[in-house]
Amino acid sequence: MLEPPLDQAIMSEEERLVVIRFGRDYDPDCSPPNRQSITGIADRVKNFAVIYVCDLDQVPDFKQMYELYDPVTLMFFFRNKHMMCDFGTGNNNKLNWVLEDKQELIDIVETIYRGAKKGRGLVVSPKDYSTRYRY
Repeated sequence: MLEPPLDQAIMSEEERLVVIRFGRDYDPDCSPPNRQSITGIADRVKNFAVIYVCDLDQVPDFKQMYELYDPVTLMFFFRNKHMMCDFGTGNNNKLNWVLEDKQELIDIVETIYRGAKKGRGLVVSPKDYSTRYRY
């Protein structure tokens, strides 16, 4: 996974969903084991999604525009349009936690892709994450 200029990656892909994982290499949430959860699915979703890994410090404009303050954030774009997903957390703009389960991540990517192909800008996640934090 290379870090191309993001604008070019987002604008040039016409048929597949563009998934971008923002983070920092030195952050524990972006460490090699956690990075493998996102890069590990790249081959399985290559027909309908392309995945990029991007260092937050390399893209200050994106960081400010999309308020990327979390250690790890996944964002989705389709045909140069930001795709939103309702995870039940109140933040539909991005997924901002580490998903350990690769199949869960594949299901989310596929759901967003299917919604995007139908012209939807907001889709509902296949799983409700509103109870993800148990206090």
